[in-house]
Amino acid sequence: MDARLRLVGLVVVLELASGFPYAVVNDLVPMWLLKAHGTSLAELGLLTLVGLPWMLKPLWAPLVDLHGTWQRWMGAASALAAAGILAFPWAGPAPVVPLLLLVAFASATQDIAVDGYLVARVPPEHQGAANGARVSGYRGAMALVGGVLLLPDRVGWPAAFAVVGVAQLLLAAVETRTAPAPRLAAQPGHRFAAGLALWLADRRRWPLFLFFLLYKLGDAAMAPMVKPFLLTRMELGQVGLLSTTAGAVLVAVGAFAGGAVLARLGDLRGILLLGAAQALSNLGYAAAAASSGAAAAVAASVAESFTGGLGTAATLGLAMRAAAGPQGATRFAVLSAVIGLTRIFSGAISGLAVERMGYSSWFATTFLLALPGLLLVLPASRALGTDEPPSRDPASP
Repeated sequence: MDARLRLVGLVVVLELASGFPYAVVNDLVPMWLLKAHGTSLAELGLLTLVGLPWMLKPLWAPLVDLHGTWQRWMGAASALAAAGILAFPWAGPAPVVPLLLLVAFASATQDIAVDGYLVARVPPEHQGAANGARVSGYRGAMALVGGVLLLPDRVGWPAAFAVVGVAQLLLAAVETRTAPAPRLAAQPGHRFAAGLALWLADRRRWPLFLFFLLYKLGDAAMAPMVKPFLLTRMELGQVGLLSTTAGAVLVAVGAFAGGAVLARLGDLRGILLLGAAQALSNLGYAAAAASSGAAAAVAASVAESFTGGLGTAATLGLAMRAAAGPQGATRFAVLSAVIGLTRIFSGAISGLAVERMGYSSWFATTFLLALPGLLLVLPASRALGTDEPPSRDPASP
């Protein structure tokens, strides 16, 4: 089998393992609490705070970088997440917060190890295909967990959680048996911290950090209001099929397409093109909100999902380049946390903005919010010295 295809298959498996716990915490458990225990919407909203481990993972990422192997960290964290997933239906709603925090912590730790492994394992010429596979695997896990929601009415909630938990255990076994990735020799803690501090403090990289903060700002500011808007045009089941199931497929296709664009054009021109497409899709939603009927909303959702995949491919590609070298897992954890800040703070004001401005005006505003990130593409690209097209993948046509 072609080396690139084997690598893509491995990436999909690792990202499935990463995506299952995230989907359980954010989709499966909230629906279980709502349907089986009548948990209020206010309480469900507060439960989003259990996602903090994904934001705080840079705090313990150095442990993953300094000790053990990527495979052991991935397998152990995945097995811990599986144990938590299997325990949910038997624990009841009372201890759900500690269990959610346990699964979120295990998932965040697994993400650190997977990111570090892939930064070390994937060569530059394969990054386009690998990044497309990363998005496909992660989104595929979310889509599969969404499909599990069909089981409770037929076989009960314990069986639904068991399906995901057992799948997670099987993936943990696979993770522990993956081929080793090159890893730098262990460093004393103080030297590791000093090297990371120098990387963070280098002013030449500050445009890069600002780029990661702002590049998906428009997309992040719009995302929380997409499903509420679609519900004004269609039924709940139609929204789920369009935005979640079909959306996951379109995001994955967009990520693969984005990887191909970056491989051909290089980071500078490629990221500008992908970011512009991502921003323009917001105007599609603005136009759909200004019109009546479902057709325009469907077209806007299709375009937004596909271009969201394009933008994700761009950020993943640049993040892998930026994180390469010493402290790879910790560097990637820092960059992903910076990207997550945008999602948290812009999403927090989106509901209030729609109440005051209306859907169409807010969606148009999110297009403007996407522009500063595009202006930072050139400085960010120069920060890595990546404004030239990379060498062609010898396996590509």
